[in-house]
Amino acid sequence: MATLLLSTLLILLLWRLSRWAFVALVNAARTLPQPVVGFGRWTSRHPLRAWLQRRFPRVYAALAARLEPRRFEGLPLTLLVVAAVYAAALFGGLIQELREAAGLIAFDNAAREFFQPWREGAPLEFFLWFTALGDTATLTAVALTATGLLWSQRATQYLLPLWVTIVGANTTTWIGKVTIGRPRPDFITAATALSSSFPSGHATGAAAVYGFIAYTIARRRSGAAARFDVAYWAVVLIGLVGFSRIFLSVHYASDVAGGFLVGGFWLLVGFTLAEWRNNRVAR
Repeated sequence: MATLLLSTLLILLLWRLSRWAFVALVNAARTLPQPVVGFGRWTSRHPLRAWLQRRFPRVYAALAARLEPRRFEGLPLTLLVVAAVYAAALFGGLIQELREAAGLIAFDNAAREFFQPWREGAPLEFFLWFTALGDTATLTAVALTATGLLWSQRATQYLLPLWVTIVGANTTTWIGKVTIGRPRPDFITAATALSSSFPSGHATGAAAVYGFIAYTIARRRSGAAARFDVAYWAVVLIGLVGFSRIFLSVHYASDVAGGFLVGGFWLLVGFTLAEWRNNRVAR
């Protein structure tokens, strides 16, 4: 019980500190327009930029369009695509490590053994309850409820991105389970599972469902602090669902990391589709 209370206090402390830092960063960024404008004027007269524009006009136009910060099809879309490609590359690298690196397997086993003394009493009951928030029945109920709420609030532009995220994440997870076929660790608590171990379906589903719902809430709120609060507590919820799988010894740590990467990739796909549809509605 003392461990749970200490962990709760640490999460609250981290929330306050990171919230303060985020708001301070946003406020500082609001003072940058004039320096940025001045820098833009300087670069517009820079010989290298002028030469590139004159020598390769099509390449220059394409780069300028991809880096335009005021249009979604510019810098925002570029950053989302880069992040999605990076997440996919990390997932591919993790699969490669599982097949070739003994170090990762040793780390998985060490992490599993580390939590053995705490797998009893209140911590065990807490994580047995918390892991249920990531099972298929719960996530399906949450997704259907979110669909009904979005429909009733006439925010229908989010419905297709929501289900693209969920279906894509779960399909990728089950393809990974079938093709990789990693055995699960030995079950030593009341939690059990039948499917293969990698990647974690609970971690993937929690990231996809709760992450997208948090995005729709934050997207419709104003103020940096309010949006940060939604994002922070969504990350805490998703992180605890993933951690519960390691604590309960039904997944290795790398299984959960793989699930977060799959869910994160499809979240980025959903964000991109949702922002594109929002942009169309605004136009």
